[in-house]
Amino acid sequence: MNAIVDRLNGLLAPCVEAMGYELADLELKRENRGRVLRLFIDQESGIALDDCERVSGQVSALLDVEDPIQGNYSLEVSSPGLDRKLAKPEHFDRFAGRRVRIRMRSGRDGRKNFSGTLRGRRGANVLVDSNGGCGEIELRLDDIQVARLMPDFRN
Repeated sequence: MNAIVDRLNGLLAPCVEAMGYELADLELKRENRGRVLRLFIDQESGIALDDCERVSGQVSALLDVEDPIQGNYSLEVSSPGLDRKLAKPEHFDRFAGRRVRIRMRSGRDGRKNFSGTLRGRRGANVLVDSNGGCGEIELRLDDIQVARLMPDFRN
């Protein structure tokens, strides 16, 4: 499945970027109603329904021509949301200063789950100022299973 996701990223990211958006993430999943190709788009001014419809139309036409997915699937285009997934290395720099939740593939000191303030990256590691009293910790980027922003409702 990773090979097809990589191929889809390579195919769709230039199309989405040419329209003025970032392809923040892409998922191809099997759900109860069948397979779903889900694109998460972003731009500095935010994402509205019209943006999703516009990207959906362009991407759908490209997918019809290229036909990279065998069988039936549904296409969904959405914003990353308040608890957006940090899917690319540069996301860890862009969202430095924000609170995050991170789940690791393998444990570190008996823990797989970490939360705190994201400080960015140092080489191939992500820096998090942990609210678990540990101070700043370094987590291997390639060992992160999922990292998400924690919504801030104070503003």
